[in-house]
Amino acid sequence: MRQRMRMFSAALALAAASLAACATDPAKRDADNLALYSAHAGAPVREFRYFGSINRWTPLGDEALVVWTRPSEAWLLDLSGPCSDLEYAPAIGLTHTFNTVSARFDKVLVHGRSNIQMPCQIAQIRPLDVKALKQARREARENAQASGT
Repeated sequence: MRQRMRMFSAALALAAASLAACATDPAKRDADNLALYSAHAGAPVREFRYFGSINRWTPLGDEALVVWTRPSEAWLLDLSGPCSDLEYAPAIGLTHTFNTVSARFDKVLVHGRSNIQMPCQIAQIRPLDVKALKQARREARENAQASGT
């Protein structure tokens, strides 16, 4: 019985260490987040309405990001290539025409540490199901708490 408890404790410690390593690996975290957002993204759309302000944004590596235009409205933007400094930028902007951001035409402007704005072409726009995303995060948090990690 004691041997089983030791083996169980060792397995639990190994699992916790593995989870901690994943949480500290930025590339793994970005890939996991991109998979979560992609799972809750709709079909690609050509454009979305944009009224000049971003509620918040989340970089997902250097080729994708999520932009919230309202607390209940978010868009997964896939970029046409790597976007320098996206993960470390203190702010971003979006180009638009007549309050509309269009795929393959508009860009994400990365406001880096220097005064140079790096434009990154938007290749694809997908709307996010924000309610389902929040529910998935809530369930993941509850599962993590139940498993003790």
